[in-house]
Amino acid sequence: MDLQIDEFYKDAAAGMLLLYQAFPRKVALYVEDLIGREEPDEFGLPSKRHQACLGALLWLAEEGYIRYDSTIAYDALDQAVLTEKGFIRLSRGIPHALPEGDSQPAGVRRVRATLAWQLREALAQQNSEKVARLTRLLFESALSPASDIV
Repeated sequence: MDLQIDEFYKDAAAGMLLLYQAFPRKVALYVEDLIGREEPDEFGLPSKRHQACLGALLWLAEEGYIRYDSTIAYDALDQAVLTEKGFIRLSRGIPHALPEGDSQPAGVRRVRATLAWQLREALAQQNSEKVARLTRLLFESALSPASDIV
C-alpha cells in the first residue's frame, strides 16, 4: 500500500478546504494547520511528513488549483487562494451525494451535495477511502453537467 498517496489525498483535500473556507480572501496556508506539529530532524530540517505536505500544496499550485505569492520558509504558502479551477471543482455538485427523496430545502441540498461539503465530512469521519475517492474526483476535469446540481 502506498501510504504517501493516502497522505497526499488528505493533505490536498485539507489544504483546498482551508482555502475554500477563506475564499476569496488570500491567507497564509500553514503546513502545521494541516498535519499538526512535526519535529524537525537532527539537522533542523522539516520531517519527511512535513515536506510531503508542503510538496502536496506546491503540486496543487503547479497544477493550477491554488495560487500563492511566496513560501514562508518550509512552513507555509503566503497569500494563498483558490484559483477559478479550484473553486469550481470544490463547489460543484456530486451526483448521488444525497439520498433520494431528501426533503431538505433546495439551498441546503445544494451545499451538502458539493464536493467541498463531502470532502469535509469524509475528513471529519477520518474515512481515508472516501477522502481518496473524493480527492481523485476533485482532480477529474469533467463531471457530467447534467449531474451537477450547482
